[in-house]
Amino acid sequence: MRNRIFFALDILLATAVVFVSFAARFEGFALWPQWHRSALLFIAVAVPIKIAVFYHVGIYRRLWRYASISDLERLVAALLIAAVVSFAVGVVVLPAVGLTPGRIPISVLLSDSALTGAVISLPRLLLRIVARRSRTRGISDRRKRARLNAETTRVLIAGAGEAGAMIAKEMLENPHLGLVPVGYLDDDHTKHGHRLHGVPVLGALSDLSEFVASFSVSEVIIALPSARGRLIRDIMQASAAAGVRNRTVPGLSEILSGAKAVSALRPIEIQDLLRRDPIETDLEQVGSLVCNRTVMVTGAGGSIGSELCRQLAGLSPARIIAVGRGENSIFELLHELRRRFPQVPVEPVIADVRDEIRMRAIFETARPFSVFHAAAHKHVPLMERSVDEAILNNVLGTKNVAELSGEFGVEHFVLISTDKAVRPTSVMGATKRIAEEIVACTADRTGKPFVAVRFGNVLGSRGSVVPTFLSQIASGGPVTVTHPEMRRYFMTIPEAVQLVLQAAALGRGGEVFVLDMGDPVKISDLAEDLIRLSGLEAGTDIEIVYSGMRPGEKLYEELFFGPDDATPTSHPKILQARDGHPSTEVDDDVQDLLVAAHRHAPPDELRGLIRRLVPEFCPPATSGQDAEVPAGSNAALPDSTPSLPRRVRTSGPLDSRARVEPLVVRSVAHFDNMSQH
Repeated sequence: MRNRIFFALDILLATAVVFVSFAARFEGFALWPQWHRSALLFIAVAVPIKIAVFYHVGIYRRLWRYASISDLERLVAALLIAAVVSFAVGVVVLPAVGLTPGRIPISVLLSDSALTGAVISLPRLLLRIVARRSRTRGISDRRKRARLNAETTRVLIAGAGEAGAMIAKEMLENPHLGLVPVGYLDDDHTKHGHRLHGVPVLGALSDLSEFVASFSVSEVIIALPSARGRLIRDIMQASAAAGVRNRTVPGLSEILSGAKAVSALRPIEIQDLLRRDPIETDLEQVGSLVCNRTVMVTGAGGSIGSELCRQLAGLSPARIIAVGRGENSIFELLHELRRRFPQVPVEPVIADVRDEIRMRAIFETARPFSVFHAAAHKHVPLMERSVDEAILNNVLGTKNVAELSGEFGVEHFVLISTDKAVRPTSVMGATKRIAEEIVACTADRTGKPFVAVRFGNVLGSRGSVVPTFLSQIASGGPVTVTHPEMRRYFMTIPEAVQLVLQAAALGRGGEVFVLDMGDPVKISDLAEDLIRLSGLEAGTDIEIVYSGMRPGEKLYEELFFGPDDATPTSHPKILQARDGHPSTEVDDDVQDLLVAAHRHAPPDELRGLIRRLVPEFCPPATSGQDAEVPAGSNAALPDSTPSLPRRVRTSGPLDSRARVEPLVVRSVAHFDNMSQH
């Protein structure tokens, strides 16, 4: 009904505009007998064409009560087209067919176009203004009622951009959420003192504590979807210091798409709180290894393997051979890749890397150009209980895949290893160290760029610490941490996968690459952060229990064996570990180990055979024997726990020693202390 009224109104006003334009041109109606025929003919031809233009452009299918910039753009386009049509009718069409003795005066046509724009636009804008004022009055009334409601939460919004504006608008229009925005904080000083959706921009982010106290704020919502983790962490720490909880909004694209709303504000995840900026690498260098090539990924159903398949699919491979032992995970990966990358052929293969005959058949059929070996057992305590399985999967599986890669002419091979392979105290770490040696020996024999990559703890991977803590928090606690001083290096899944791909491009043969992951992070700090960011307090709402170190665990992980074992690469965030080449007798020792594992020899015998290959393998005698330590207690702390050195920061280009030393110092600073645990 509303648009039918506009339709009729447009016809009347467009007709009236023609009369007004002629009257203005001839200074009234005194000369009506001379120009009335031209005016009527112009109305009869031009007005229906204008209305038809408006109809086809779609201005009668708009809800002008909720008009936006896109509606205004469409209206302007319709008016411009109508103006061109009017000029064509008045200057060309009517004189050409002999309906008028000459063209319509240009001044009449200009007046007609201008006035048509005004009379078509003004009623619609007036409706929009009236609707907005009505809604504003309603919002104001609801805000007043909300302020009287004792259950409302006064909110400070960090970020006066588009995301912040949308968050404030939804809060104002949905008072049932119980959230009342009192103001924005933003570091853009040009916004200070202004209002956005009626909410003032109070000041800078650094003034958060002051405004929390001044306005009795109970919560801070961080509306900075693209902000770096360091800024998010600073705001979080300021909020905690001020005694208020905080949340962050999803990405603006998710809000605009309707996938997220205010009710979907998510708690800050630990990925936002890395103690360093996320590392991003340019994968253009990797393209030659993948583009139009057959690529094989083992362990493709796992966290790293599946992300490898996703990023490889984006590099236009000829096909991806996704090898995995778990049919469900491979099935899910296959459907995801076919949906996201329909142009990339993906061949799922259910196989066990320990089965040499099966893997040989796969290599004979696939003939891959590059192989990424991610299949492995990774859980330290479980592998202490299943030493033979750790050996067969991590050692035999790597031996099969690496040797078959050499035999069938694979040009690039990357082993996914771990920082636990350095001076290992666990069976898992020791078997991965042996796997590194196998890859190095294969590289020596084939002369091909077969390399290994050492990871720290991968955030978000299956069985990793963050999902475990979140699950414990969701169930009411307690959160279990093995030791108050337990520290680990952390990286995200995308960082880990980019490191793998870069290593494939950098490798020349036998190298072990390591990502500079910043400073190690205390696990107890992560636990406290996650509890606090869930809106709870450690020790009050959720208890932290120190359960004692598990078999095979170390207090501190290392990345290199010594300060002289790290060299820089062409990538500023990737270092090469120079661990020395394995002995030529490694093949015989590996074979002895595998034979013993096949006959399920006793764990102590298997550990002895591992030590022949990895002399530094030293499982601590006290692993798993620590008594449970109450939260906050220092009973389990070592007598002397040295603090980690601060990172060395420089400006300008770094020489190799300046770039490598900080990471090496962090890696070996606690070796003497570790040997006691």
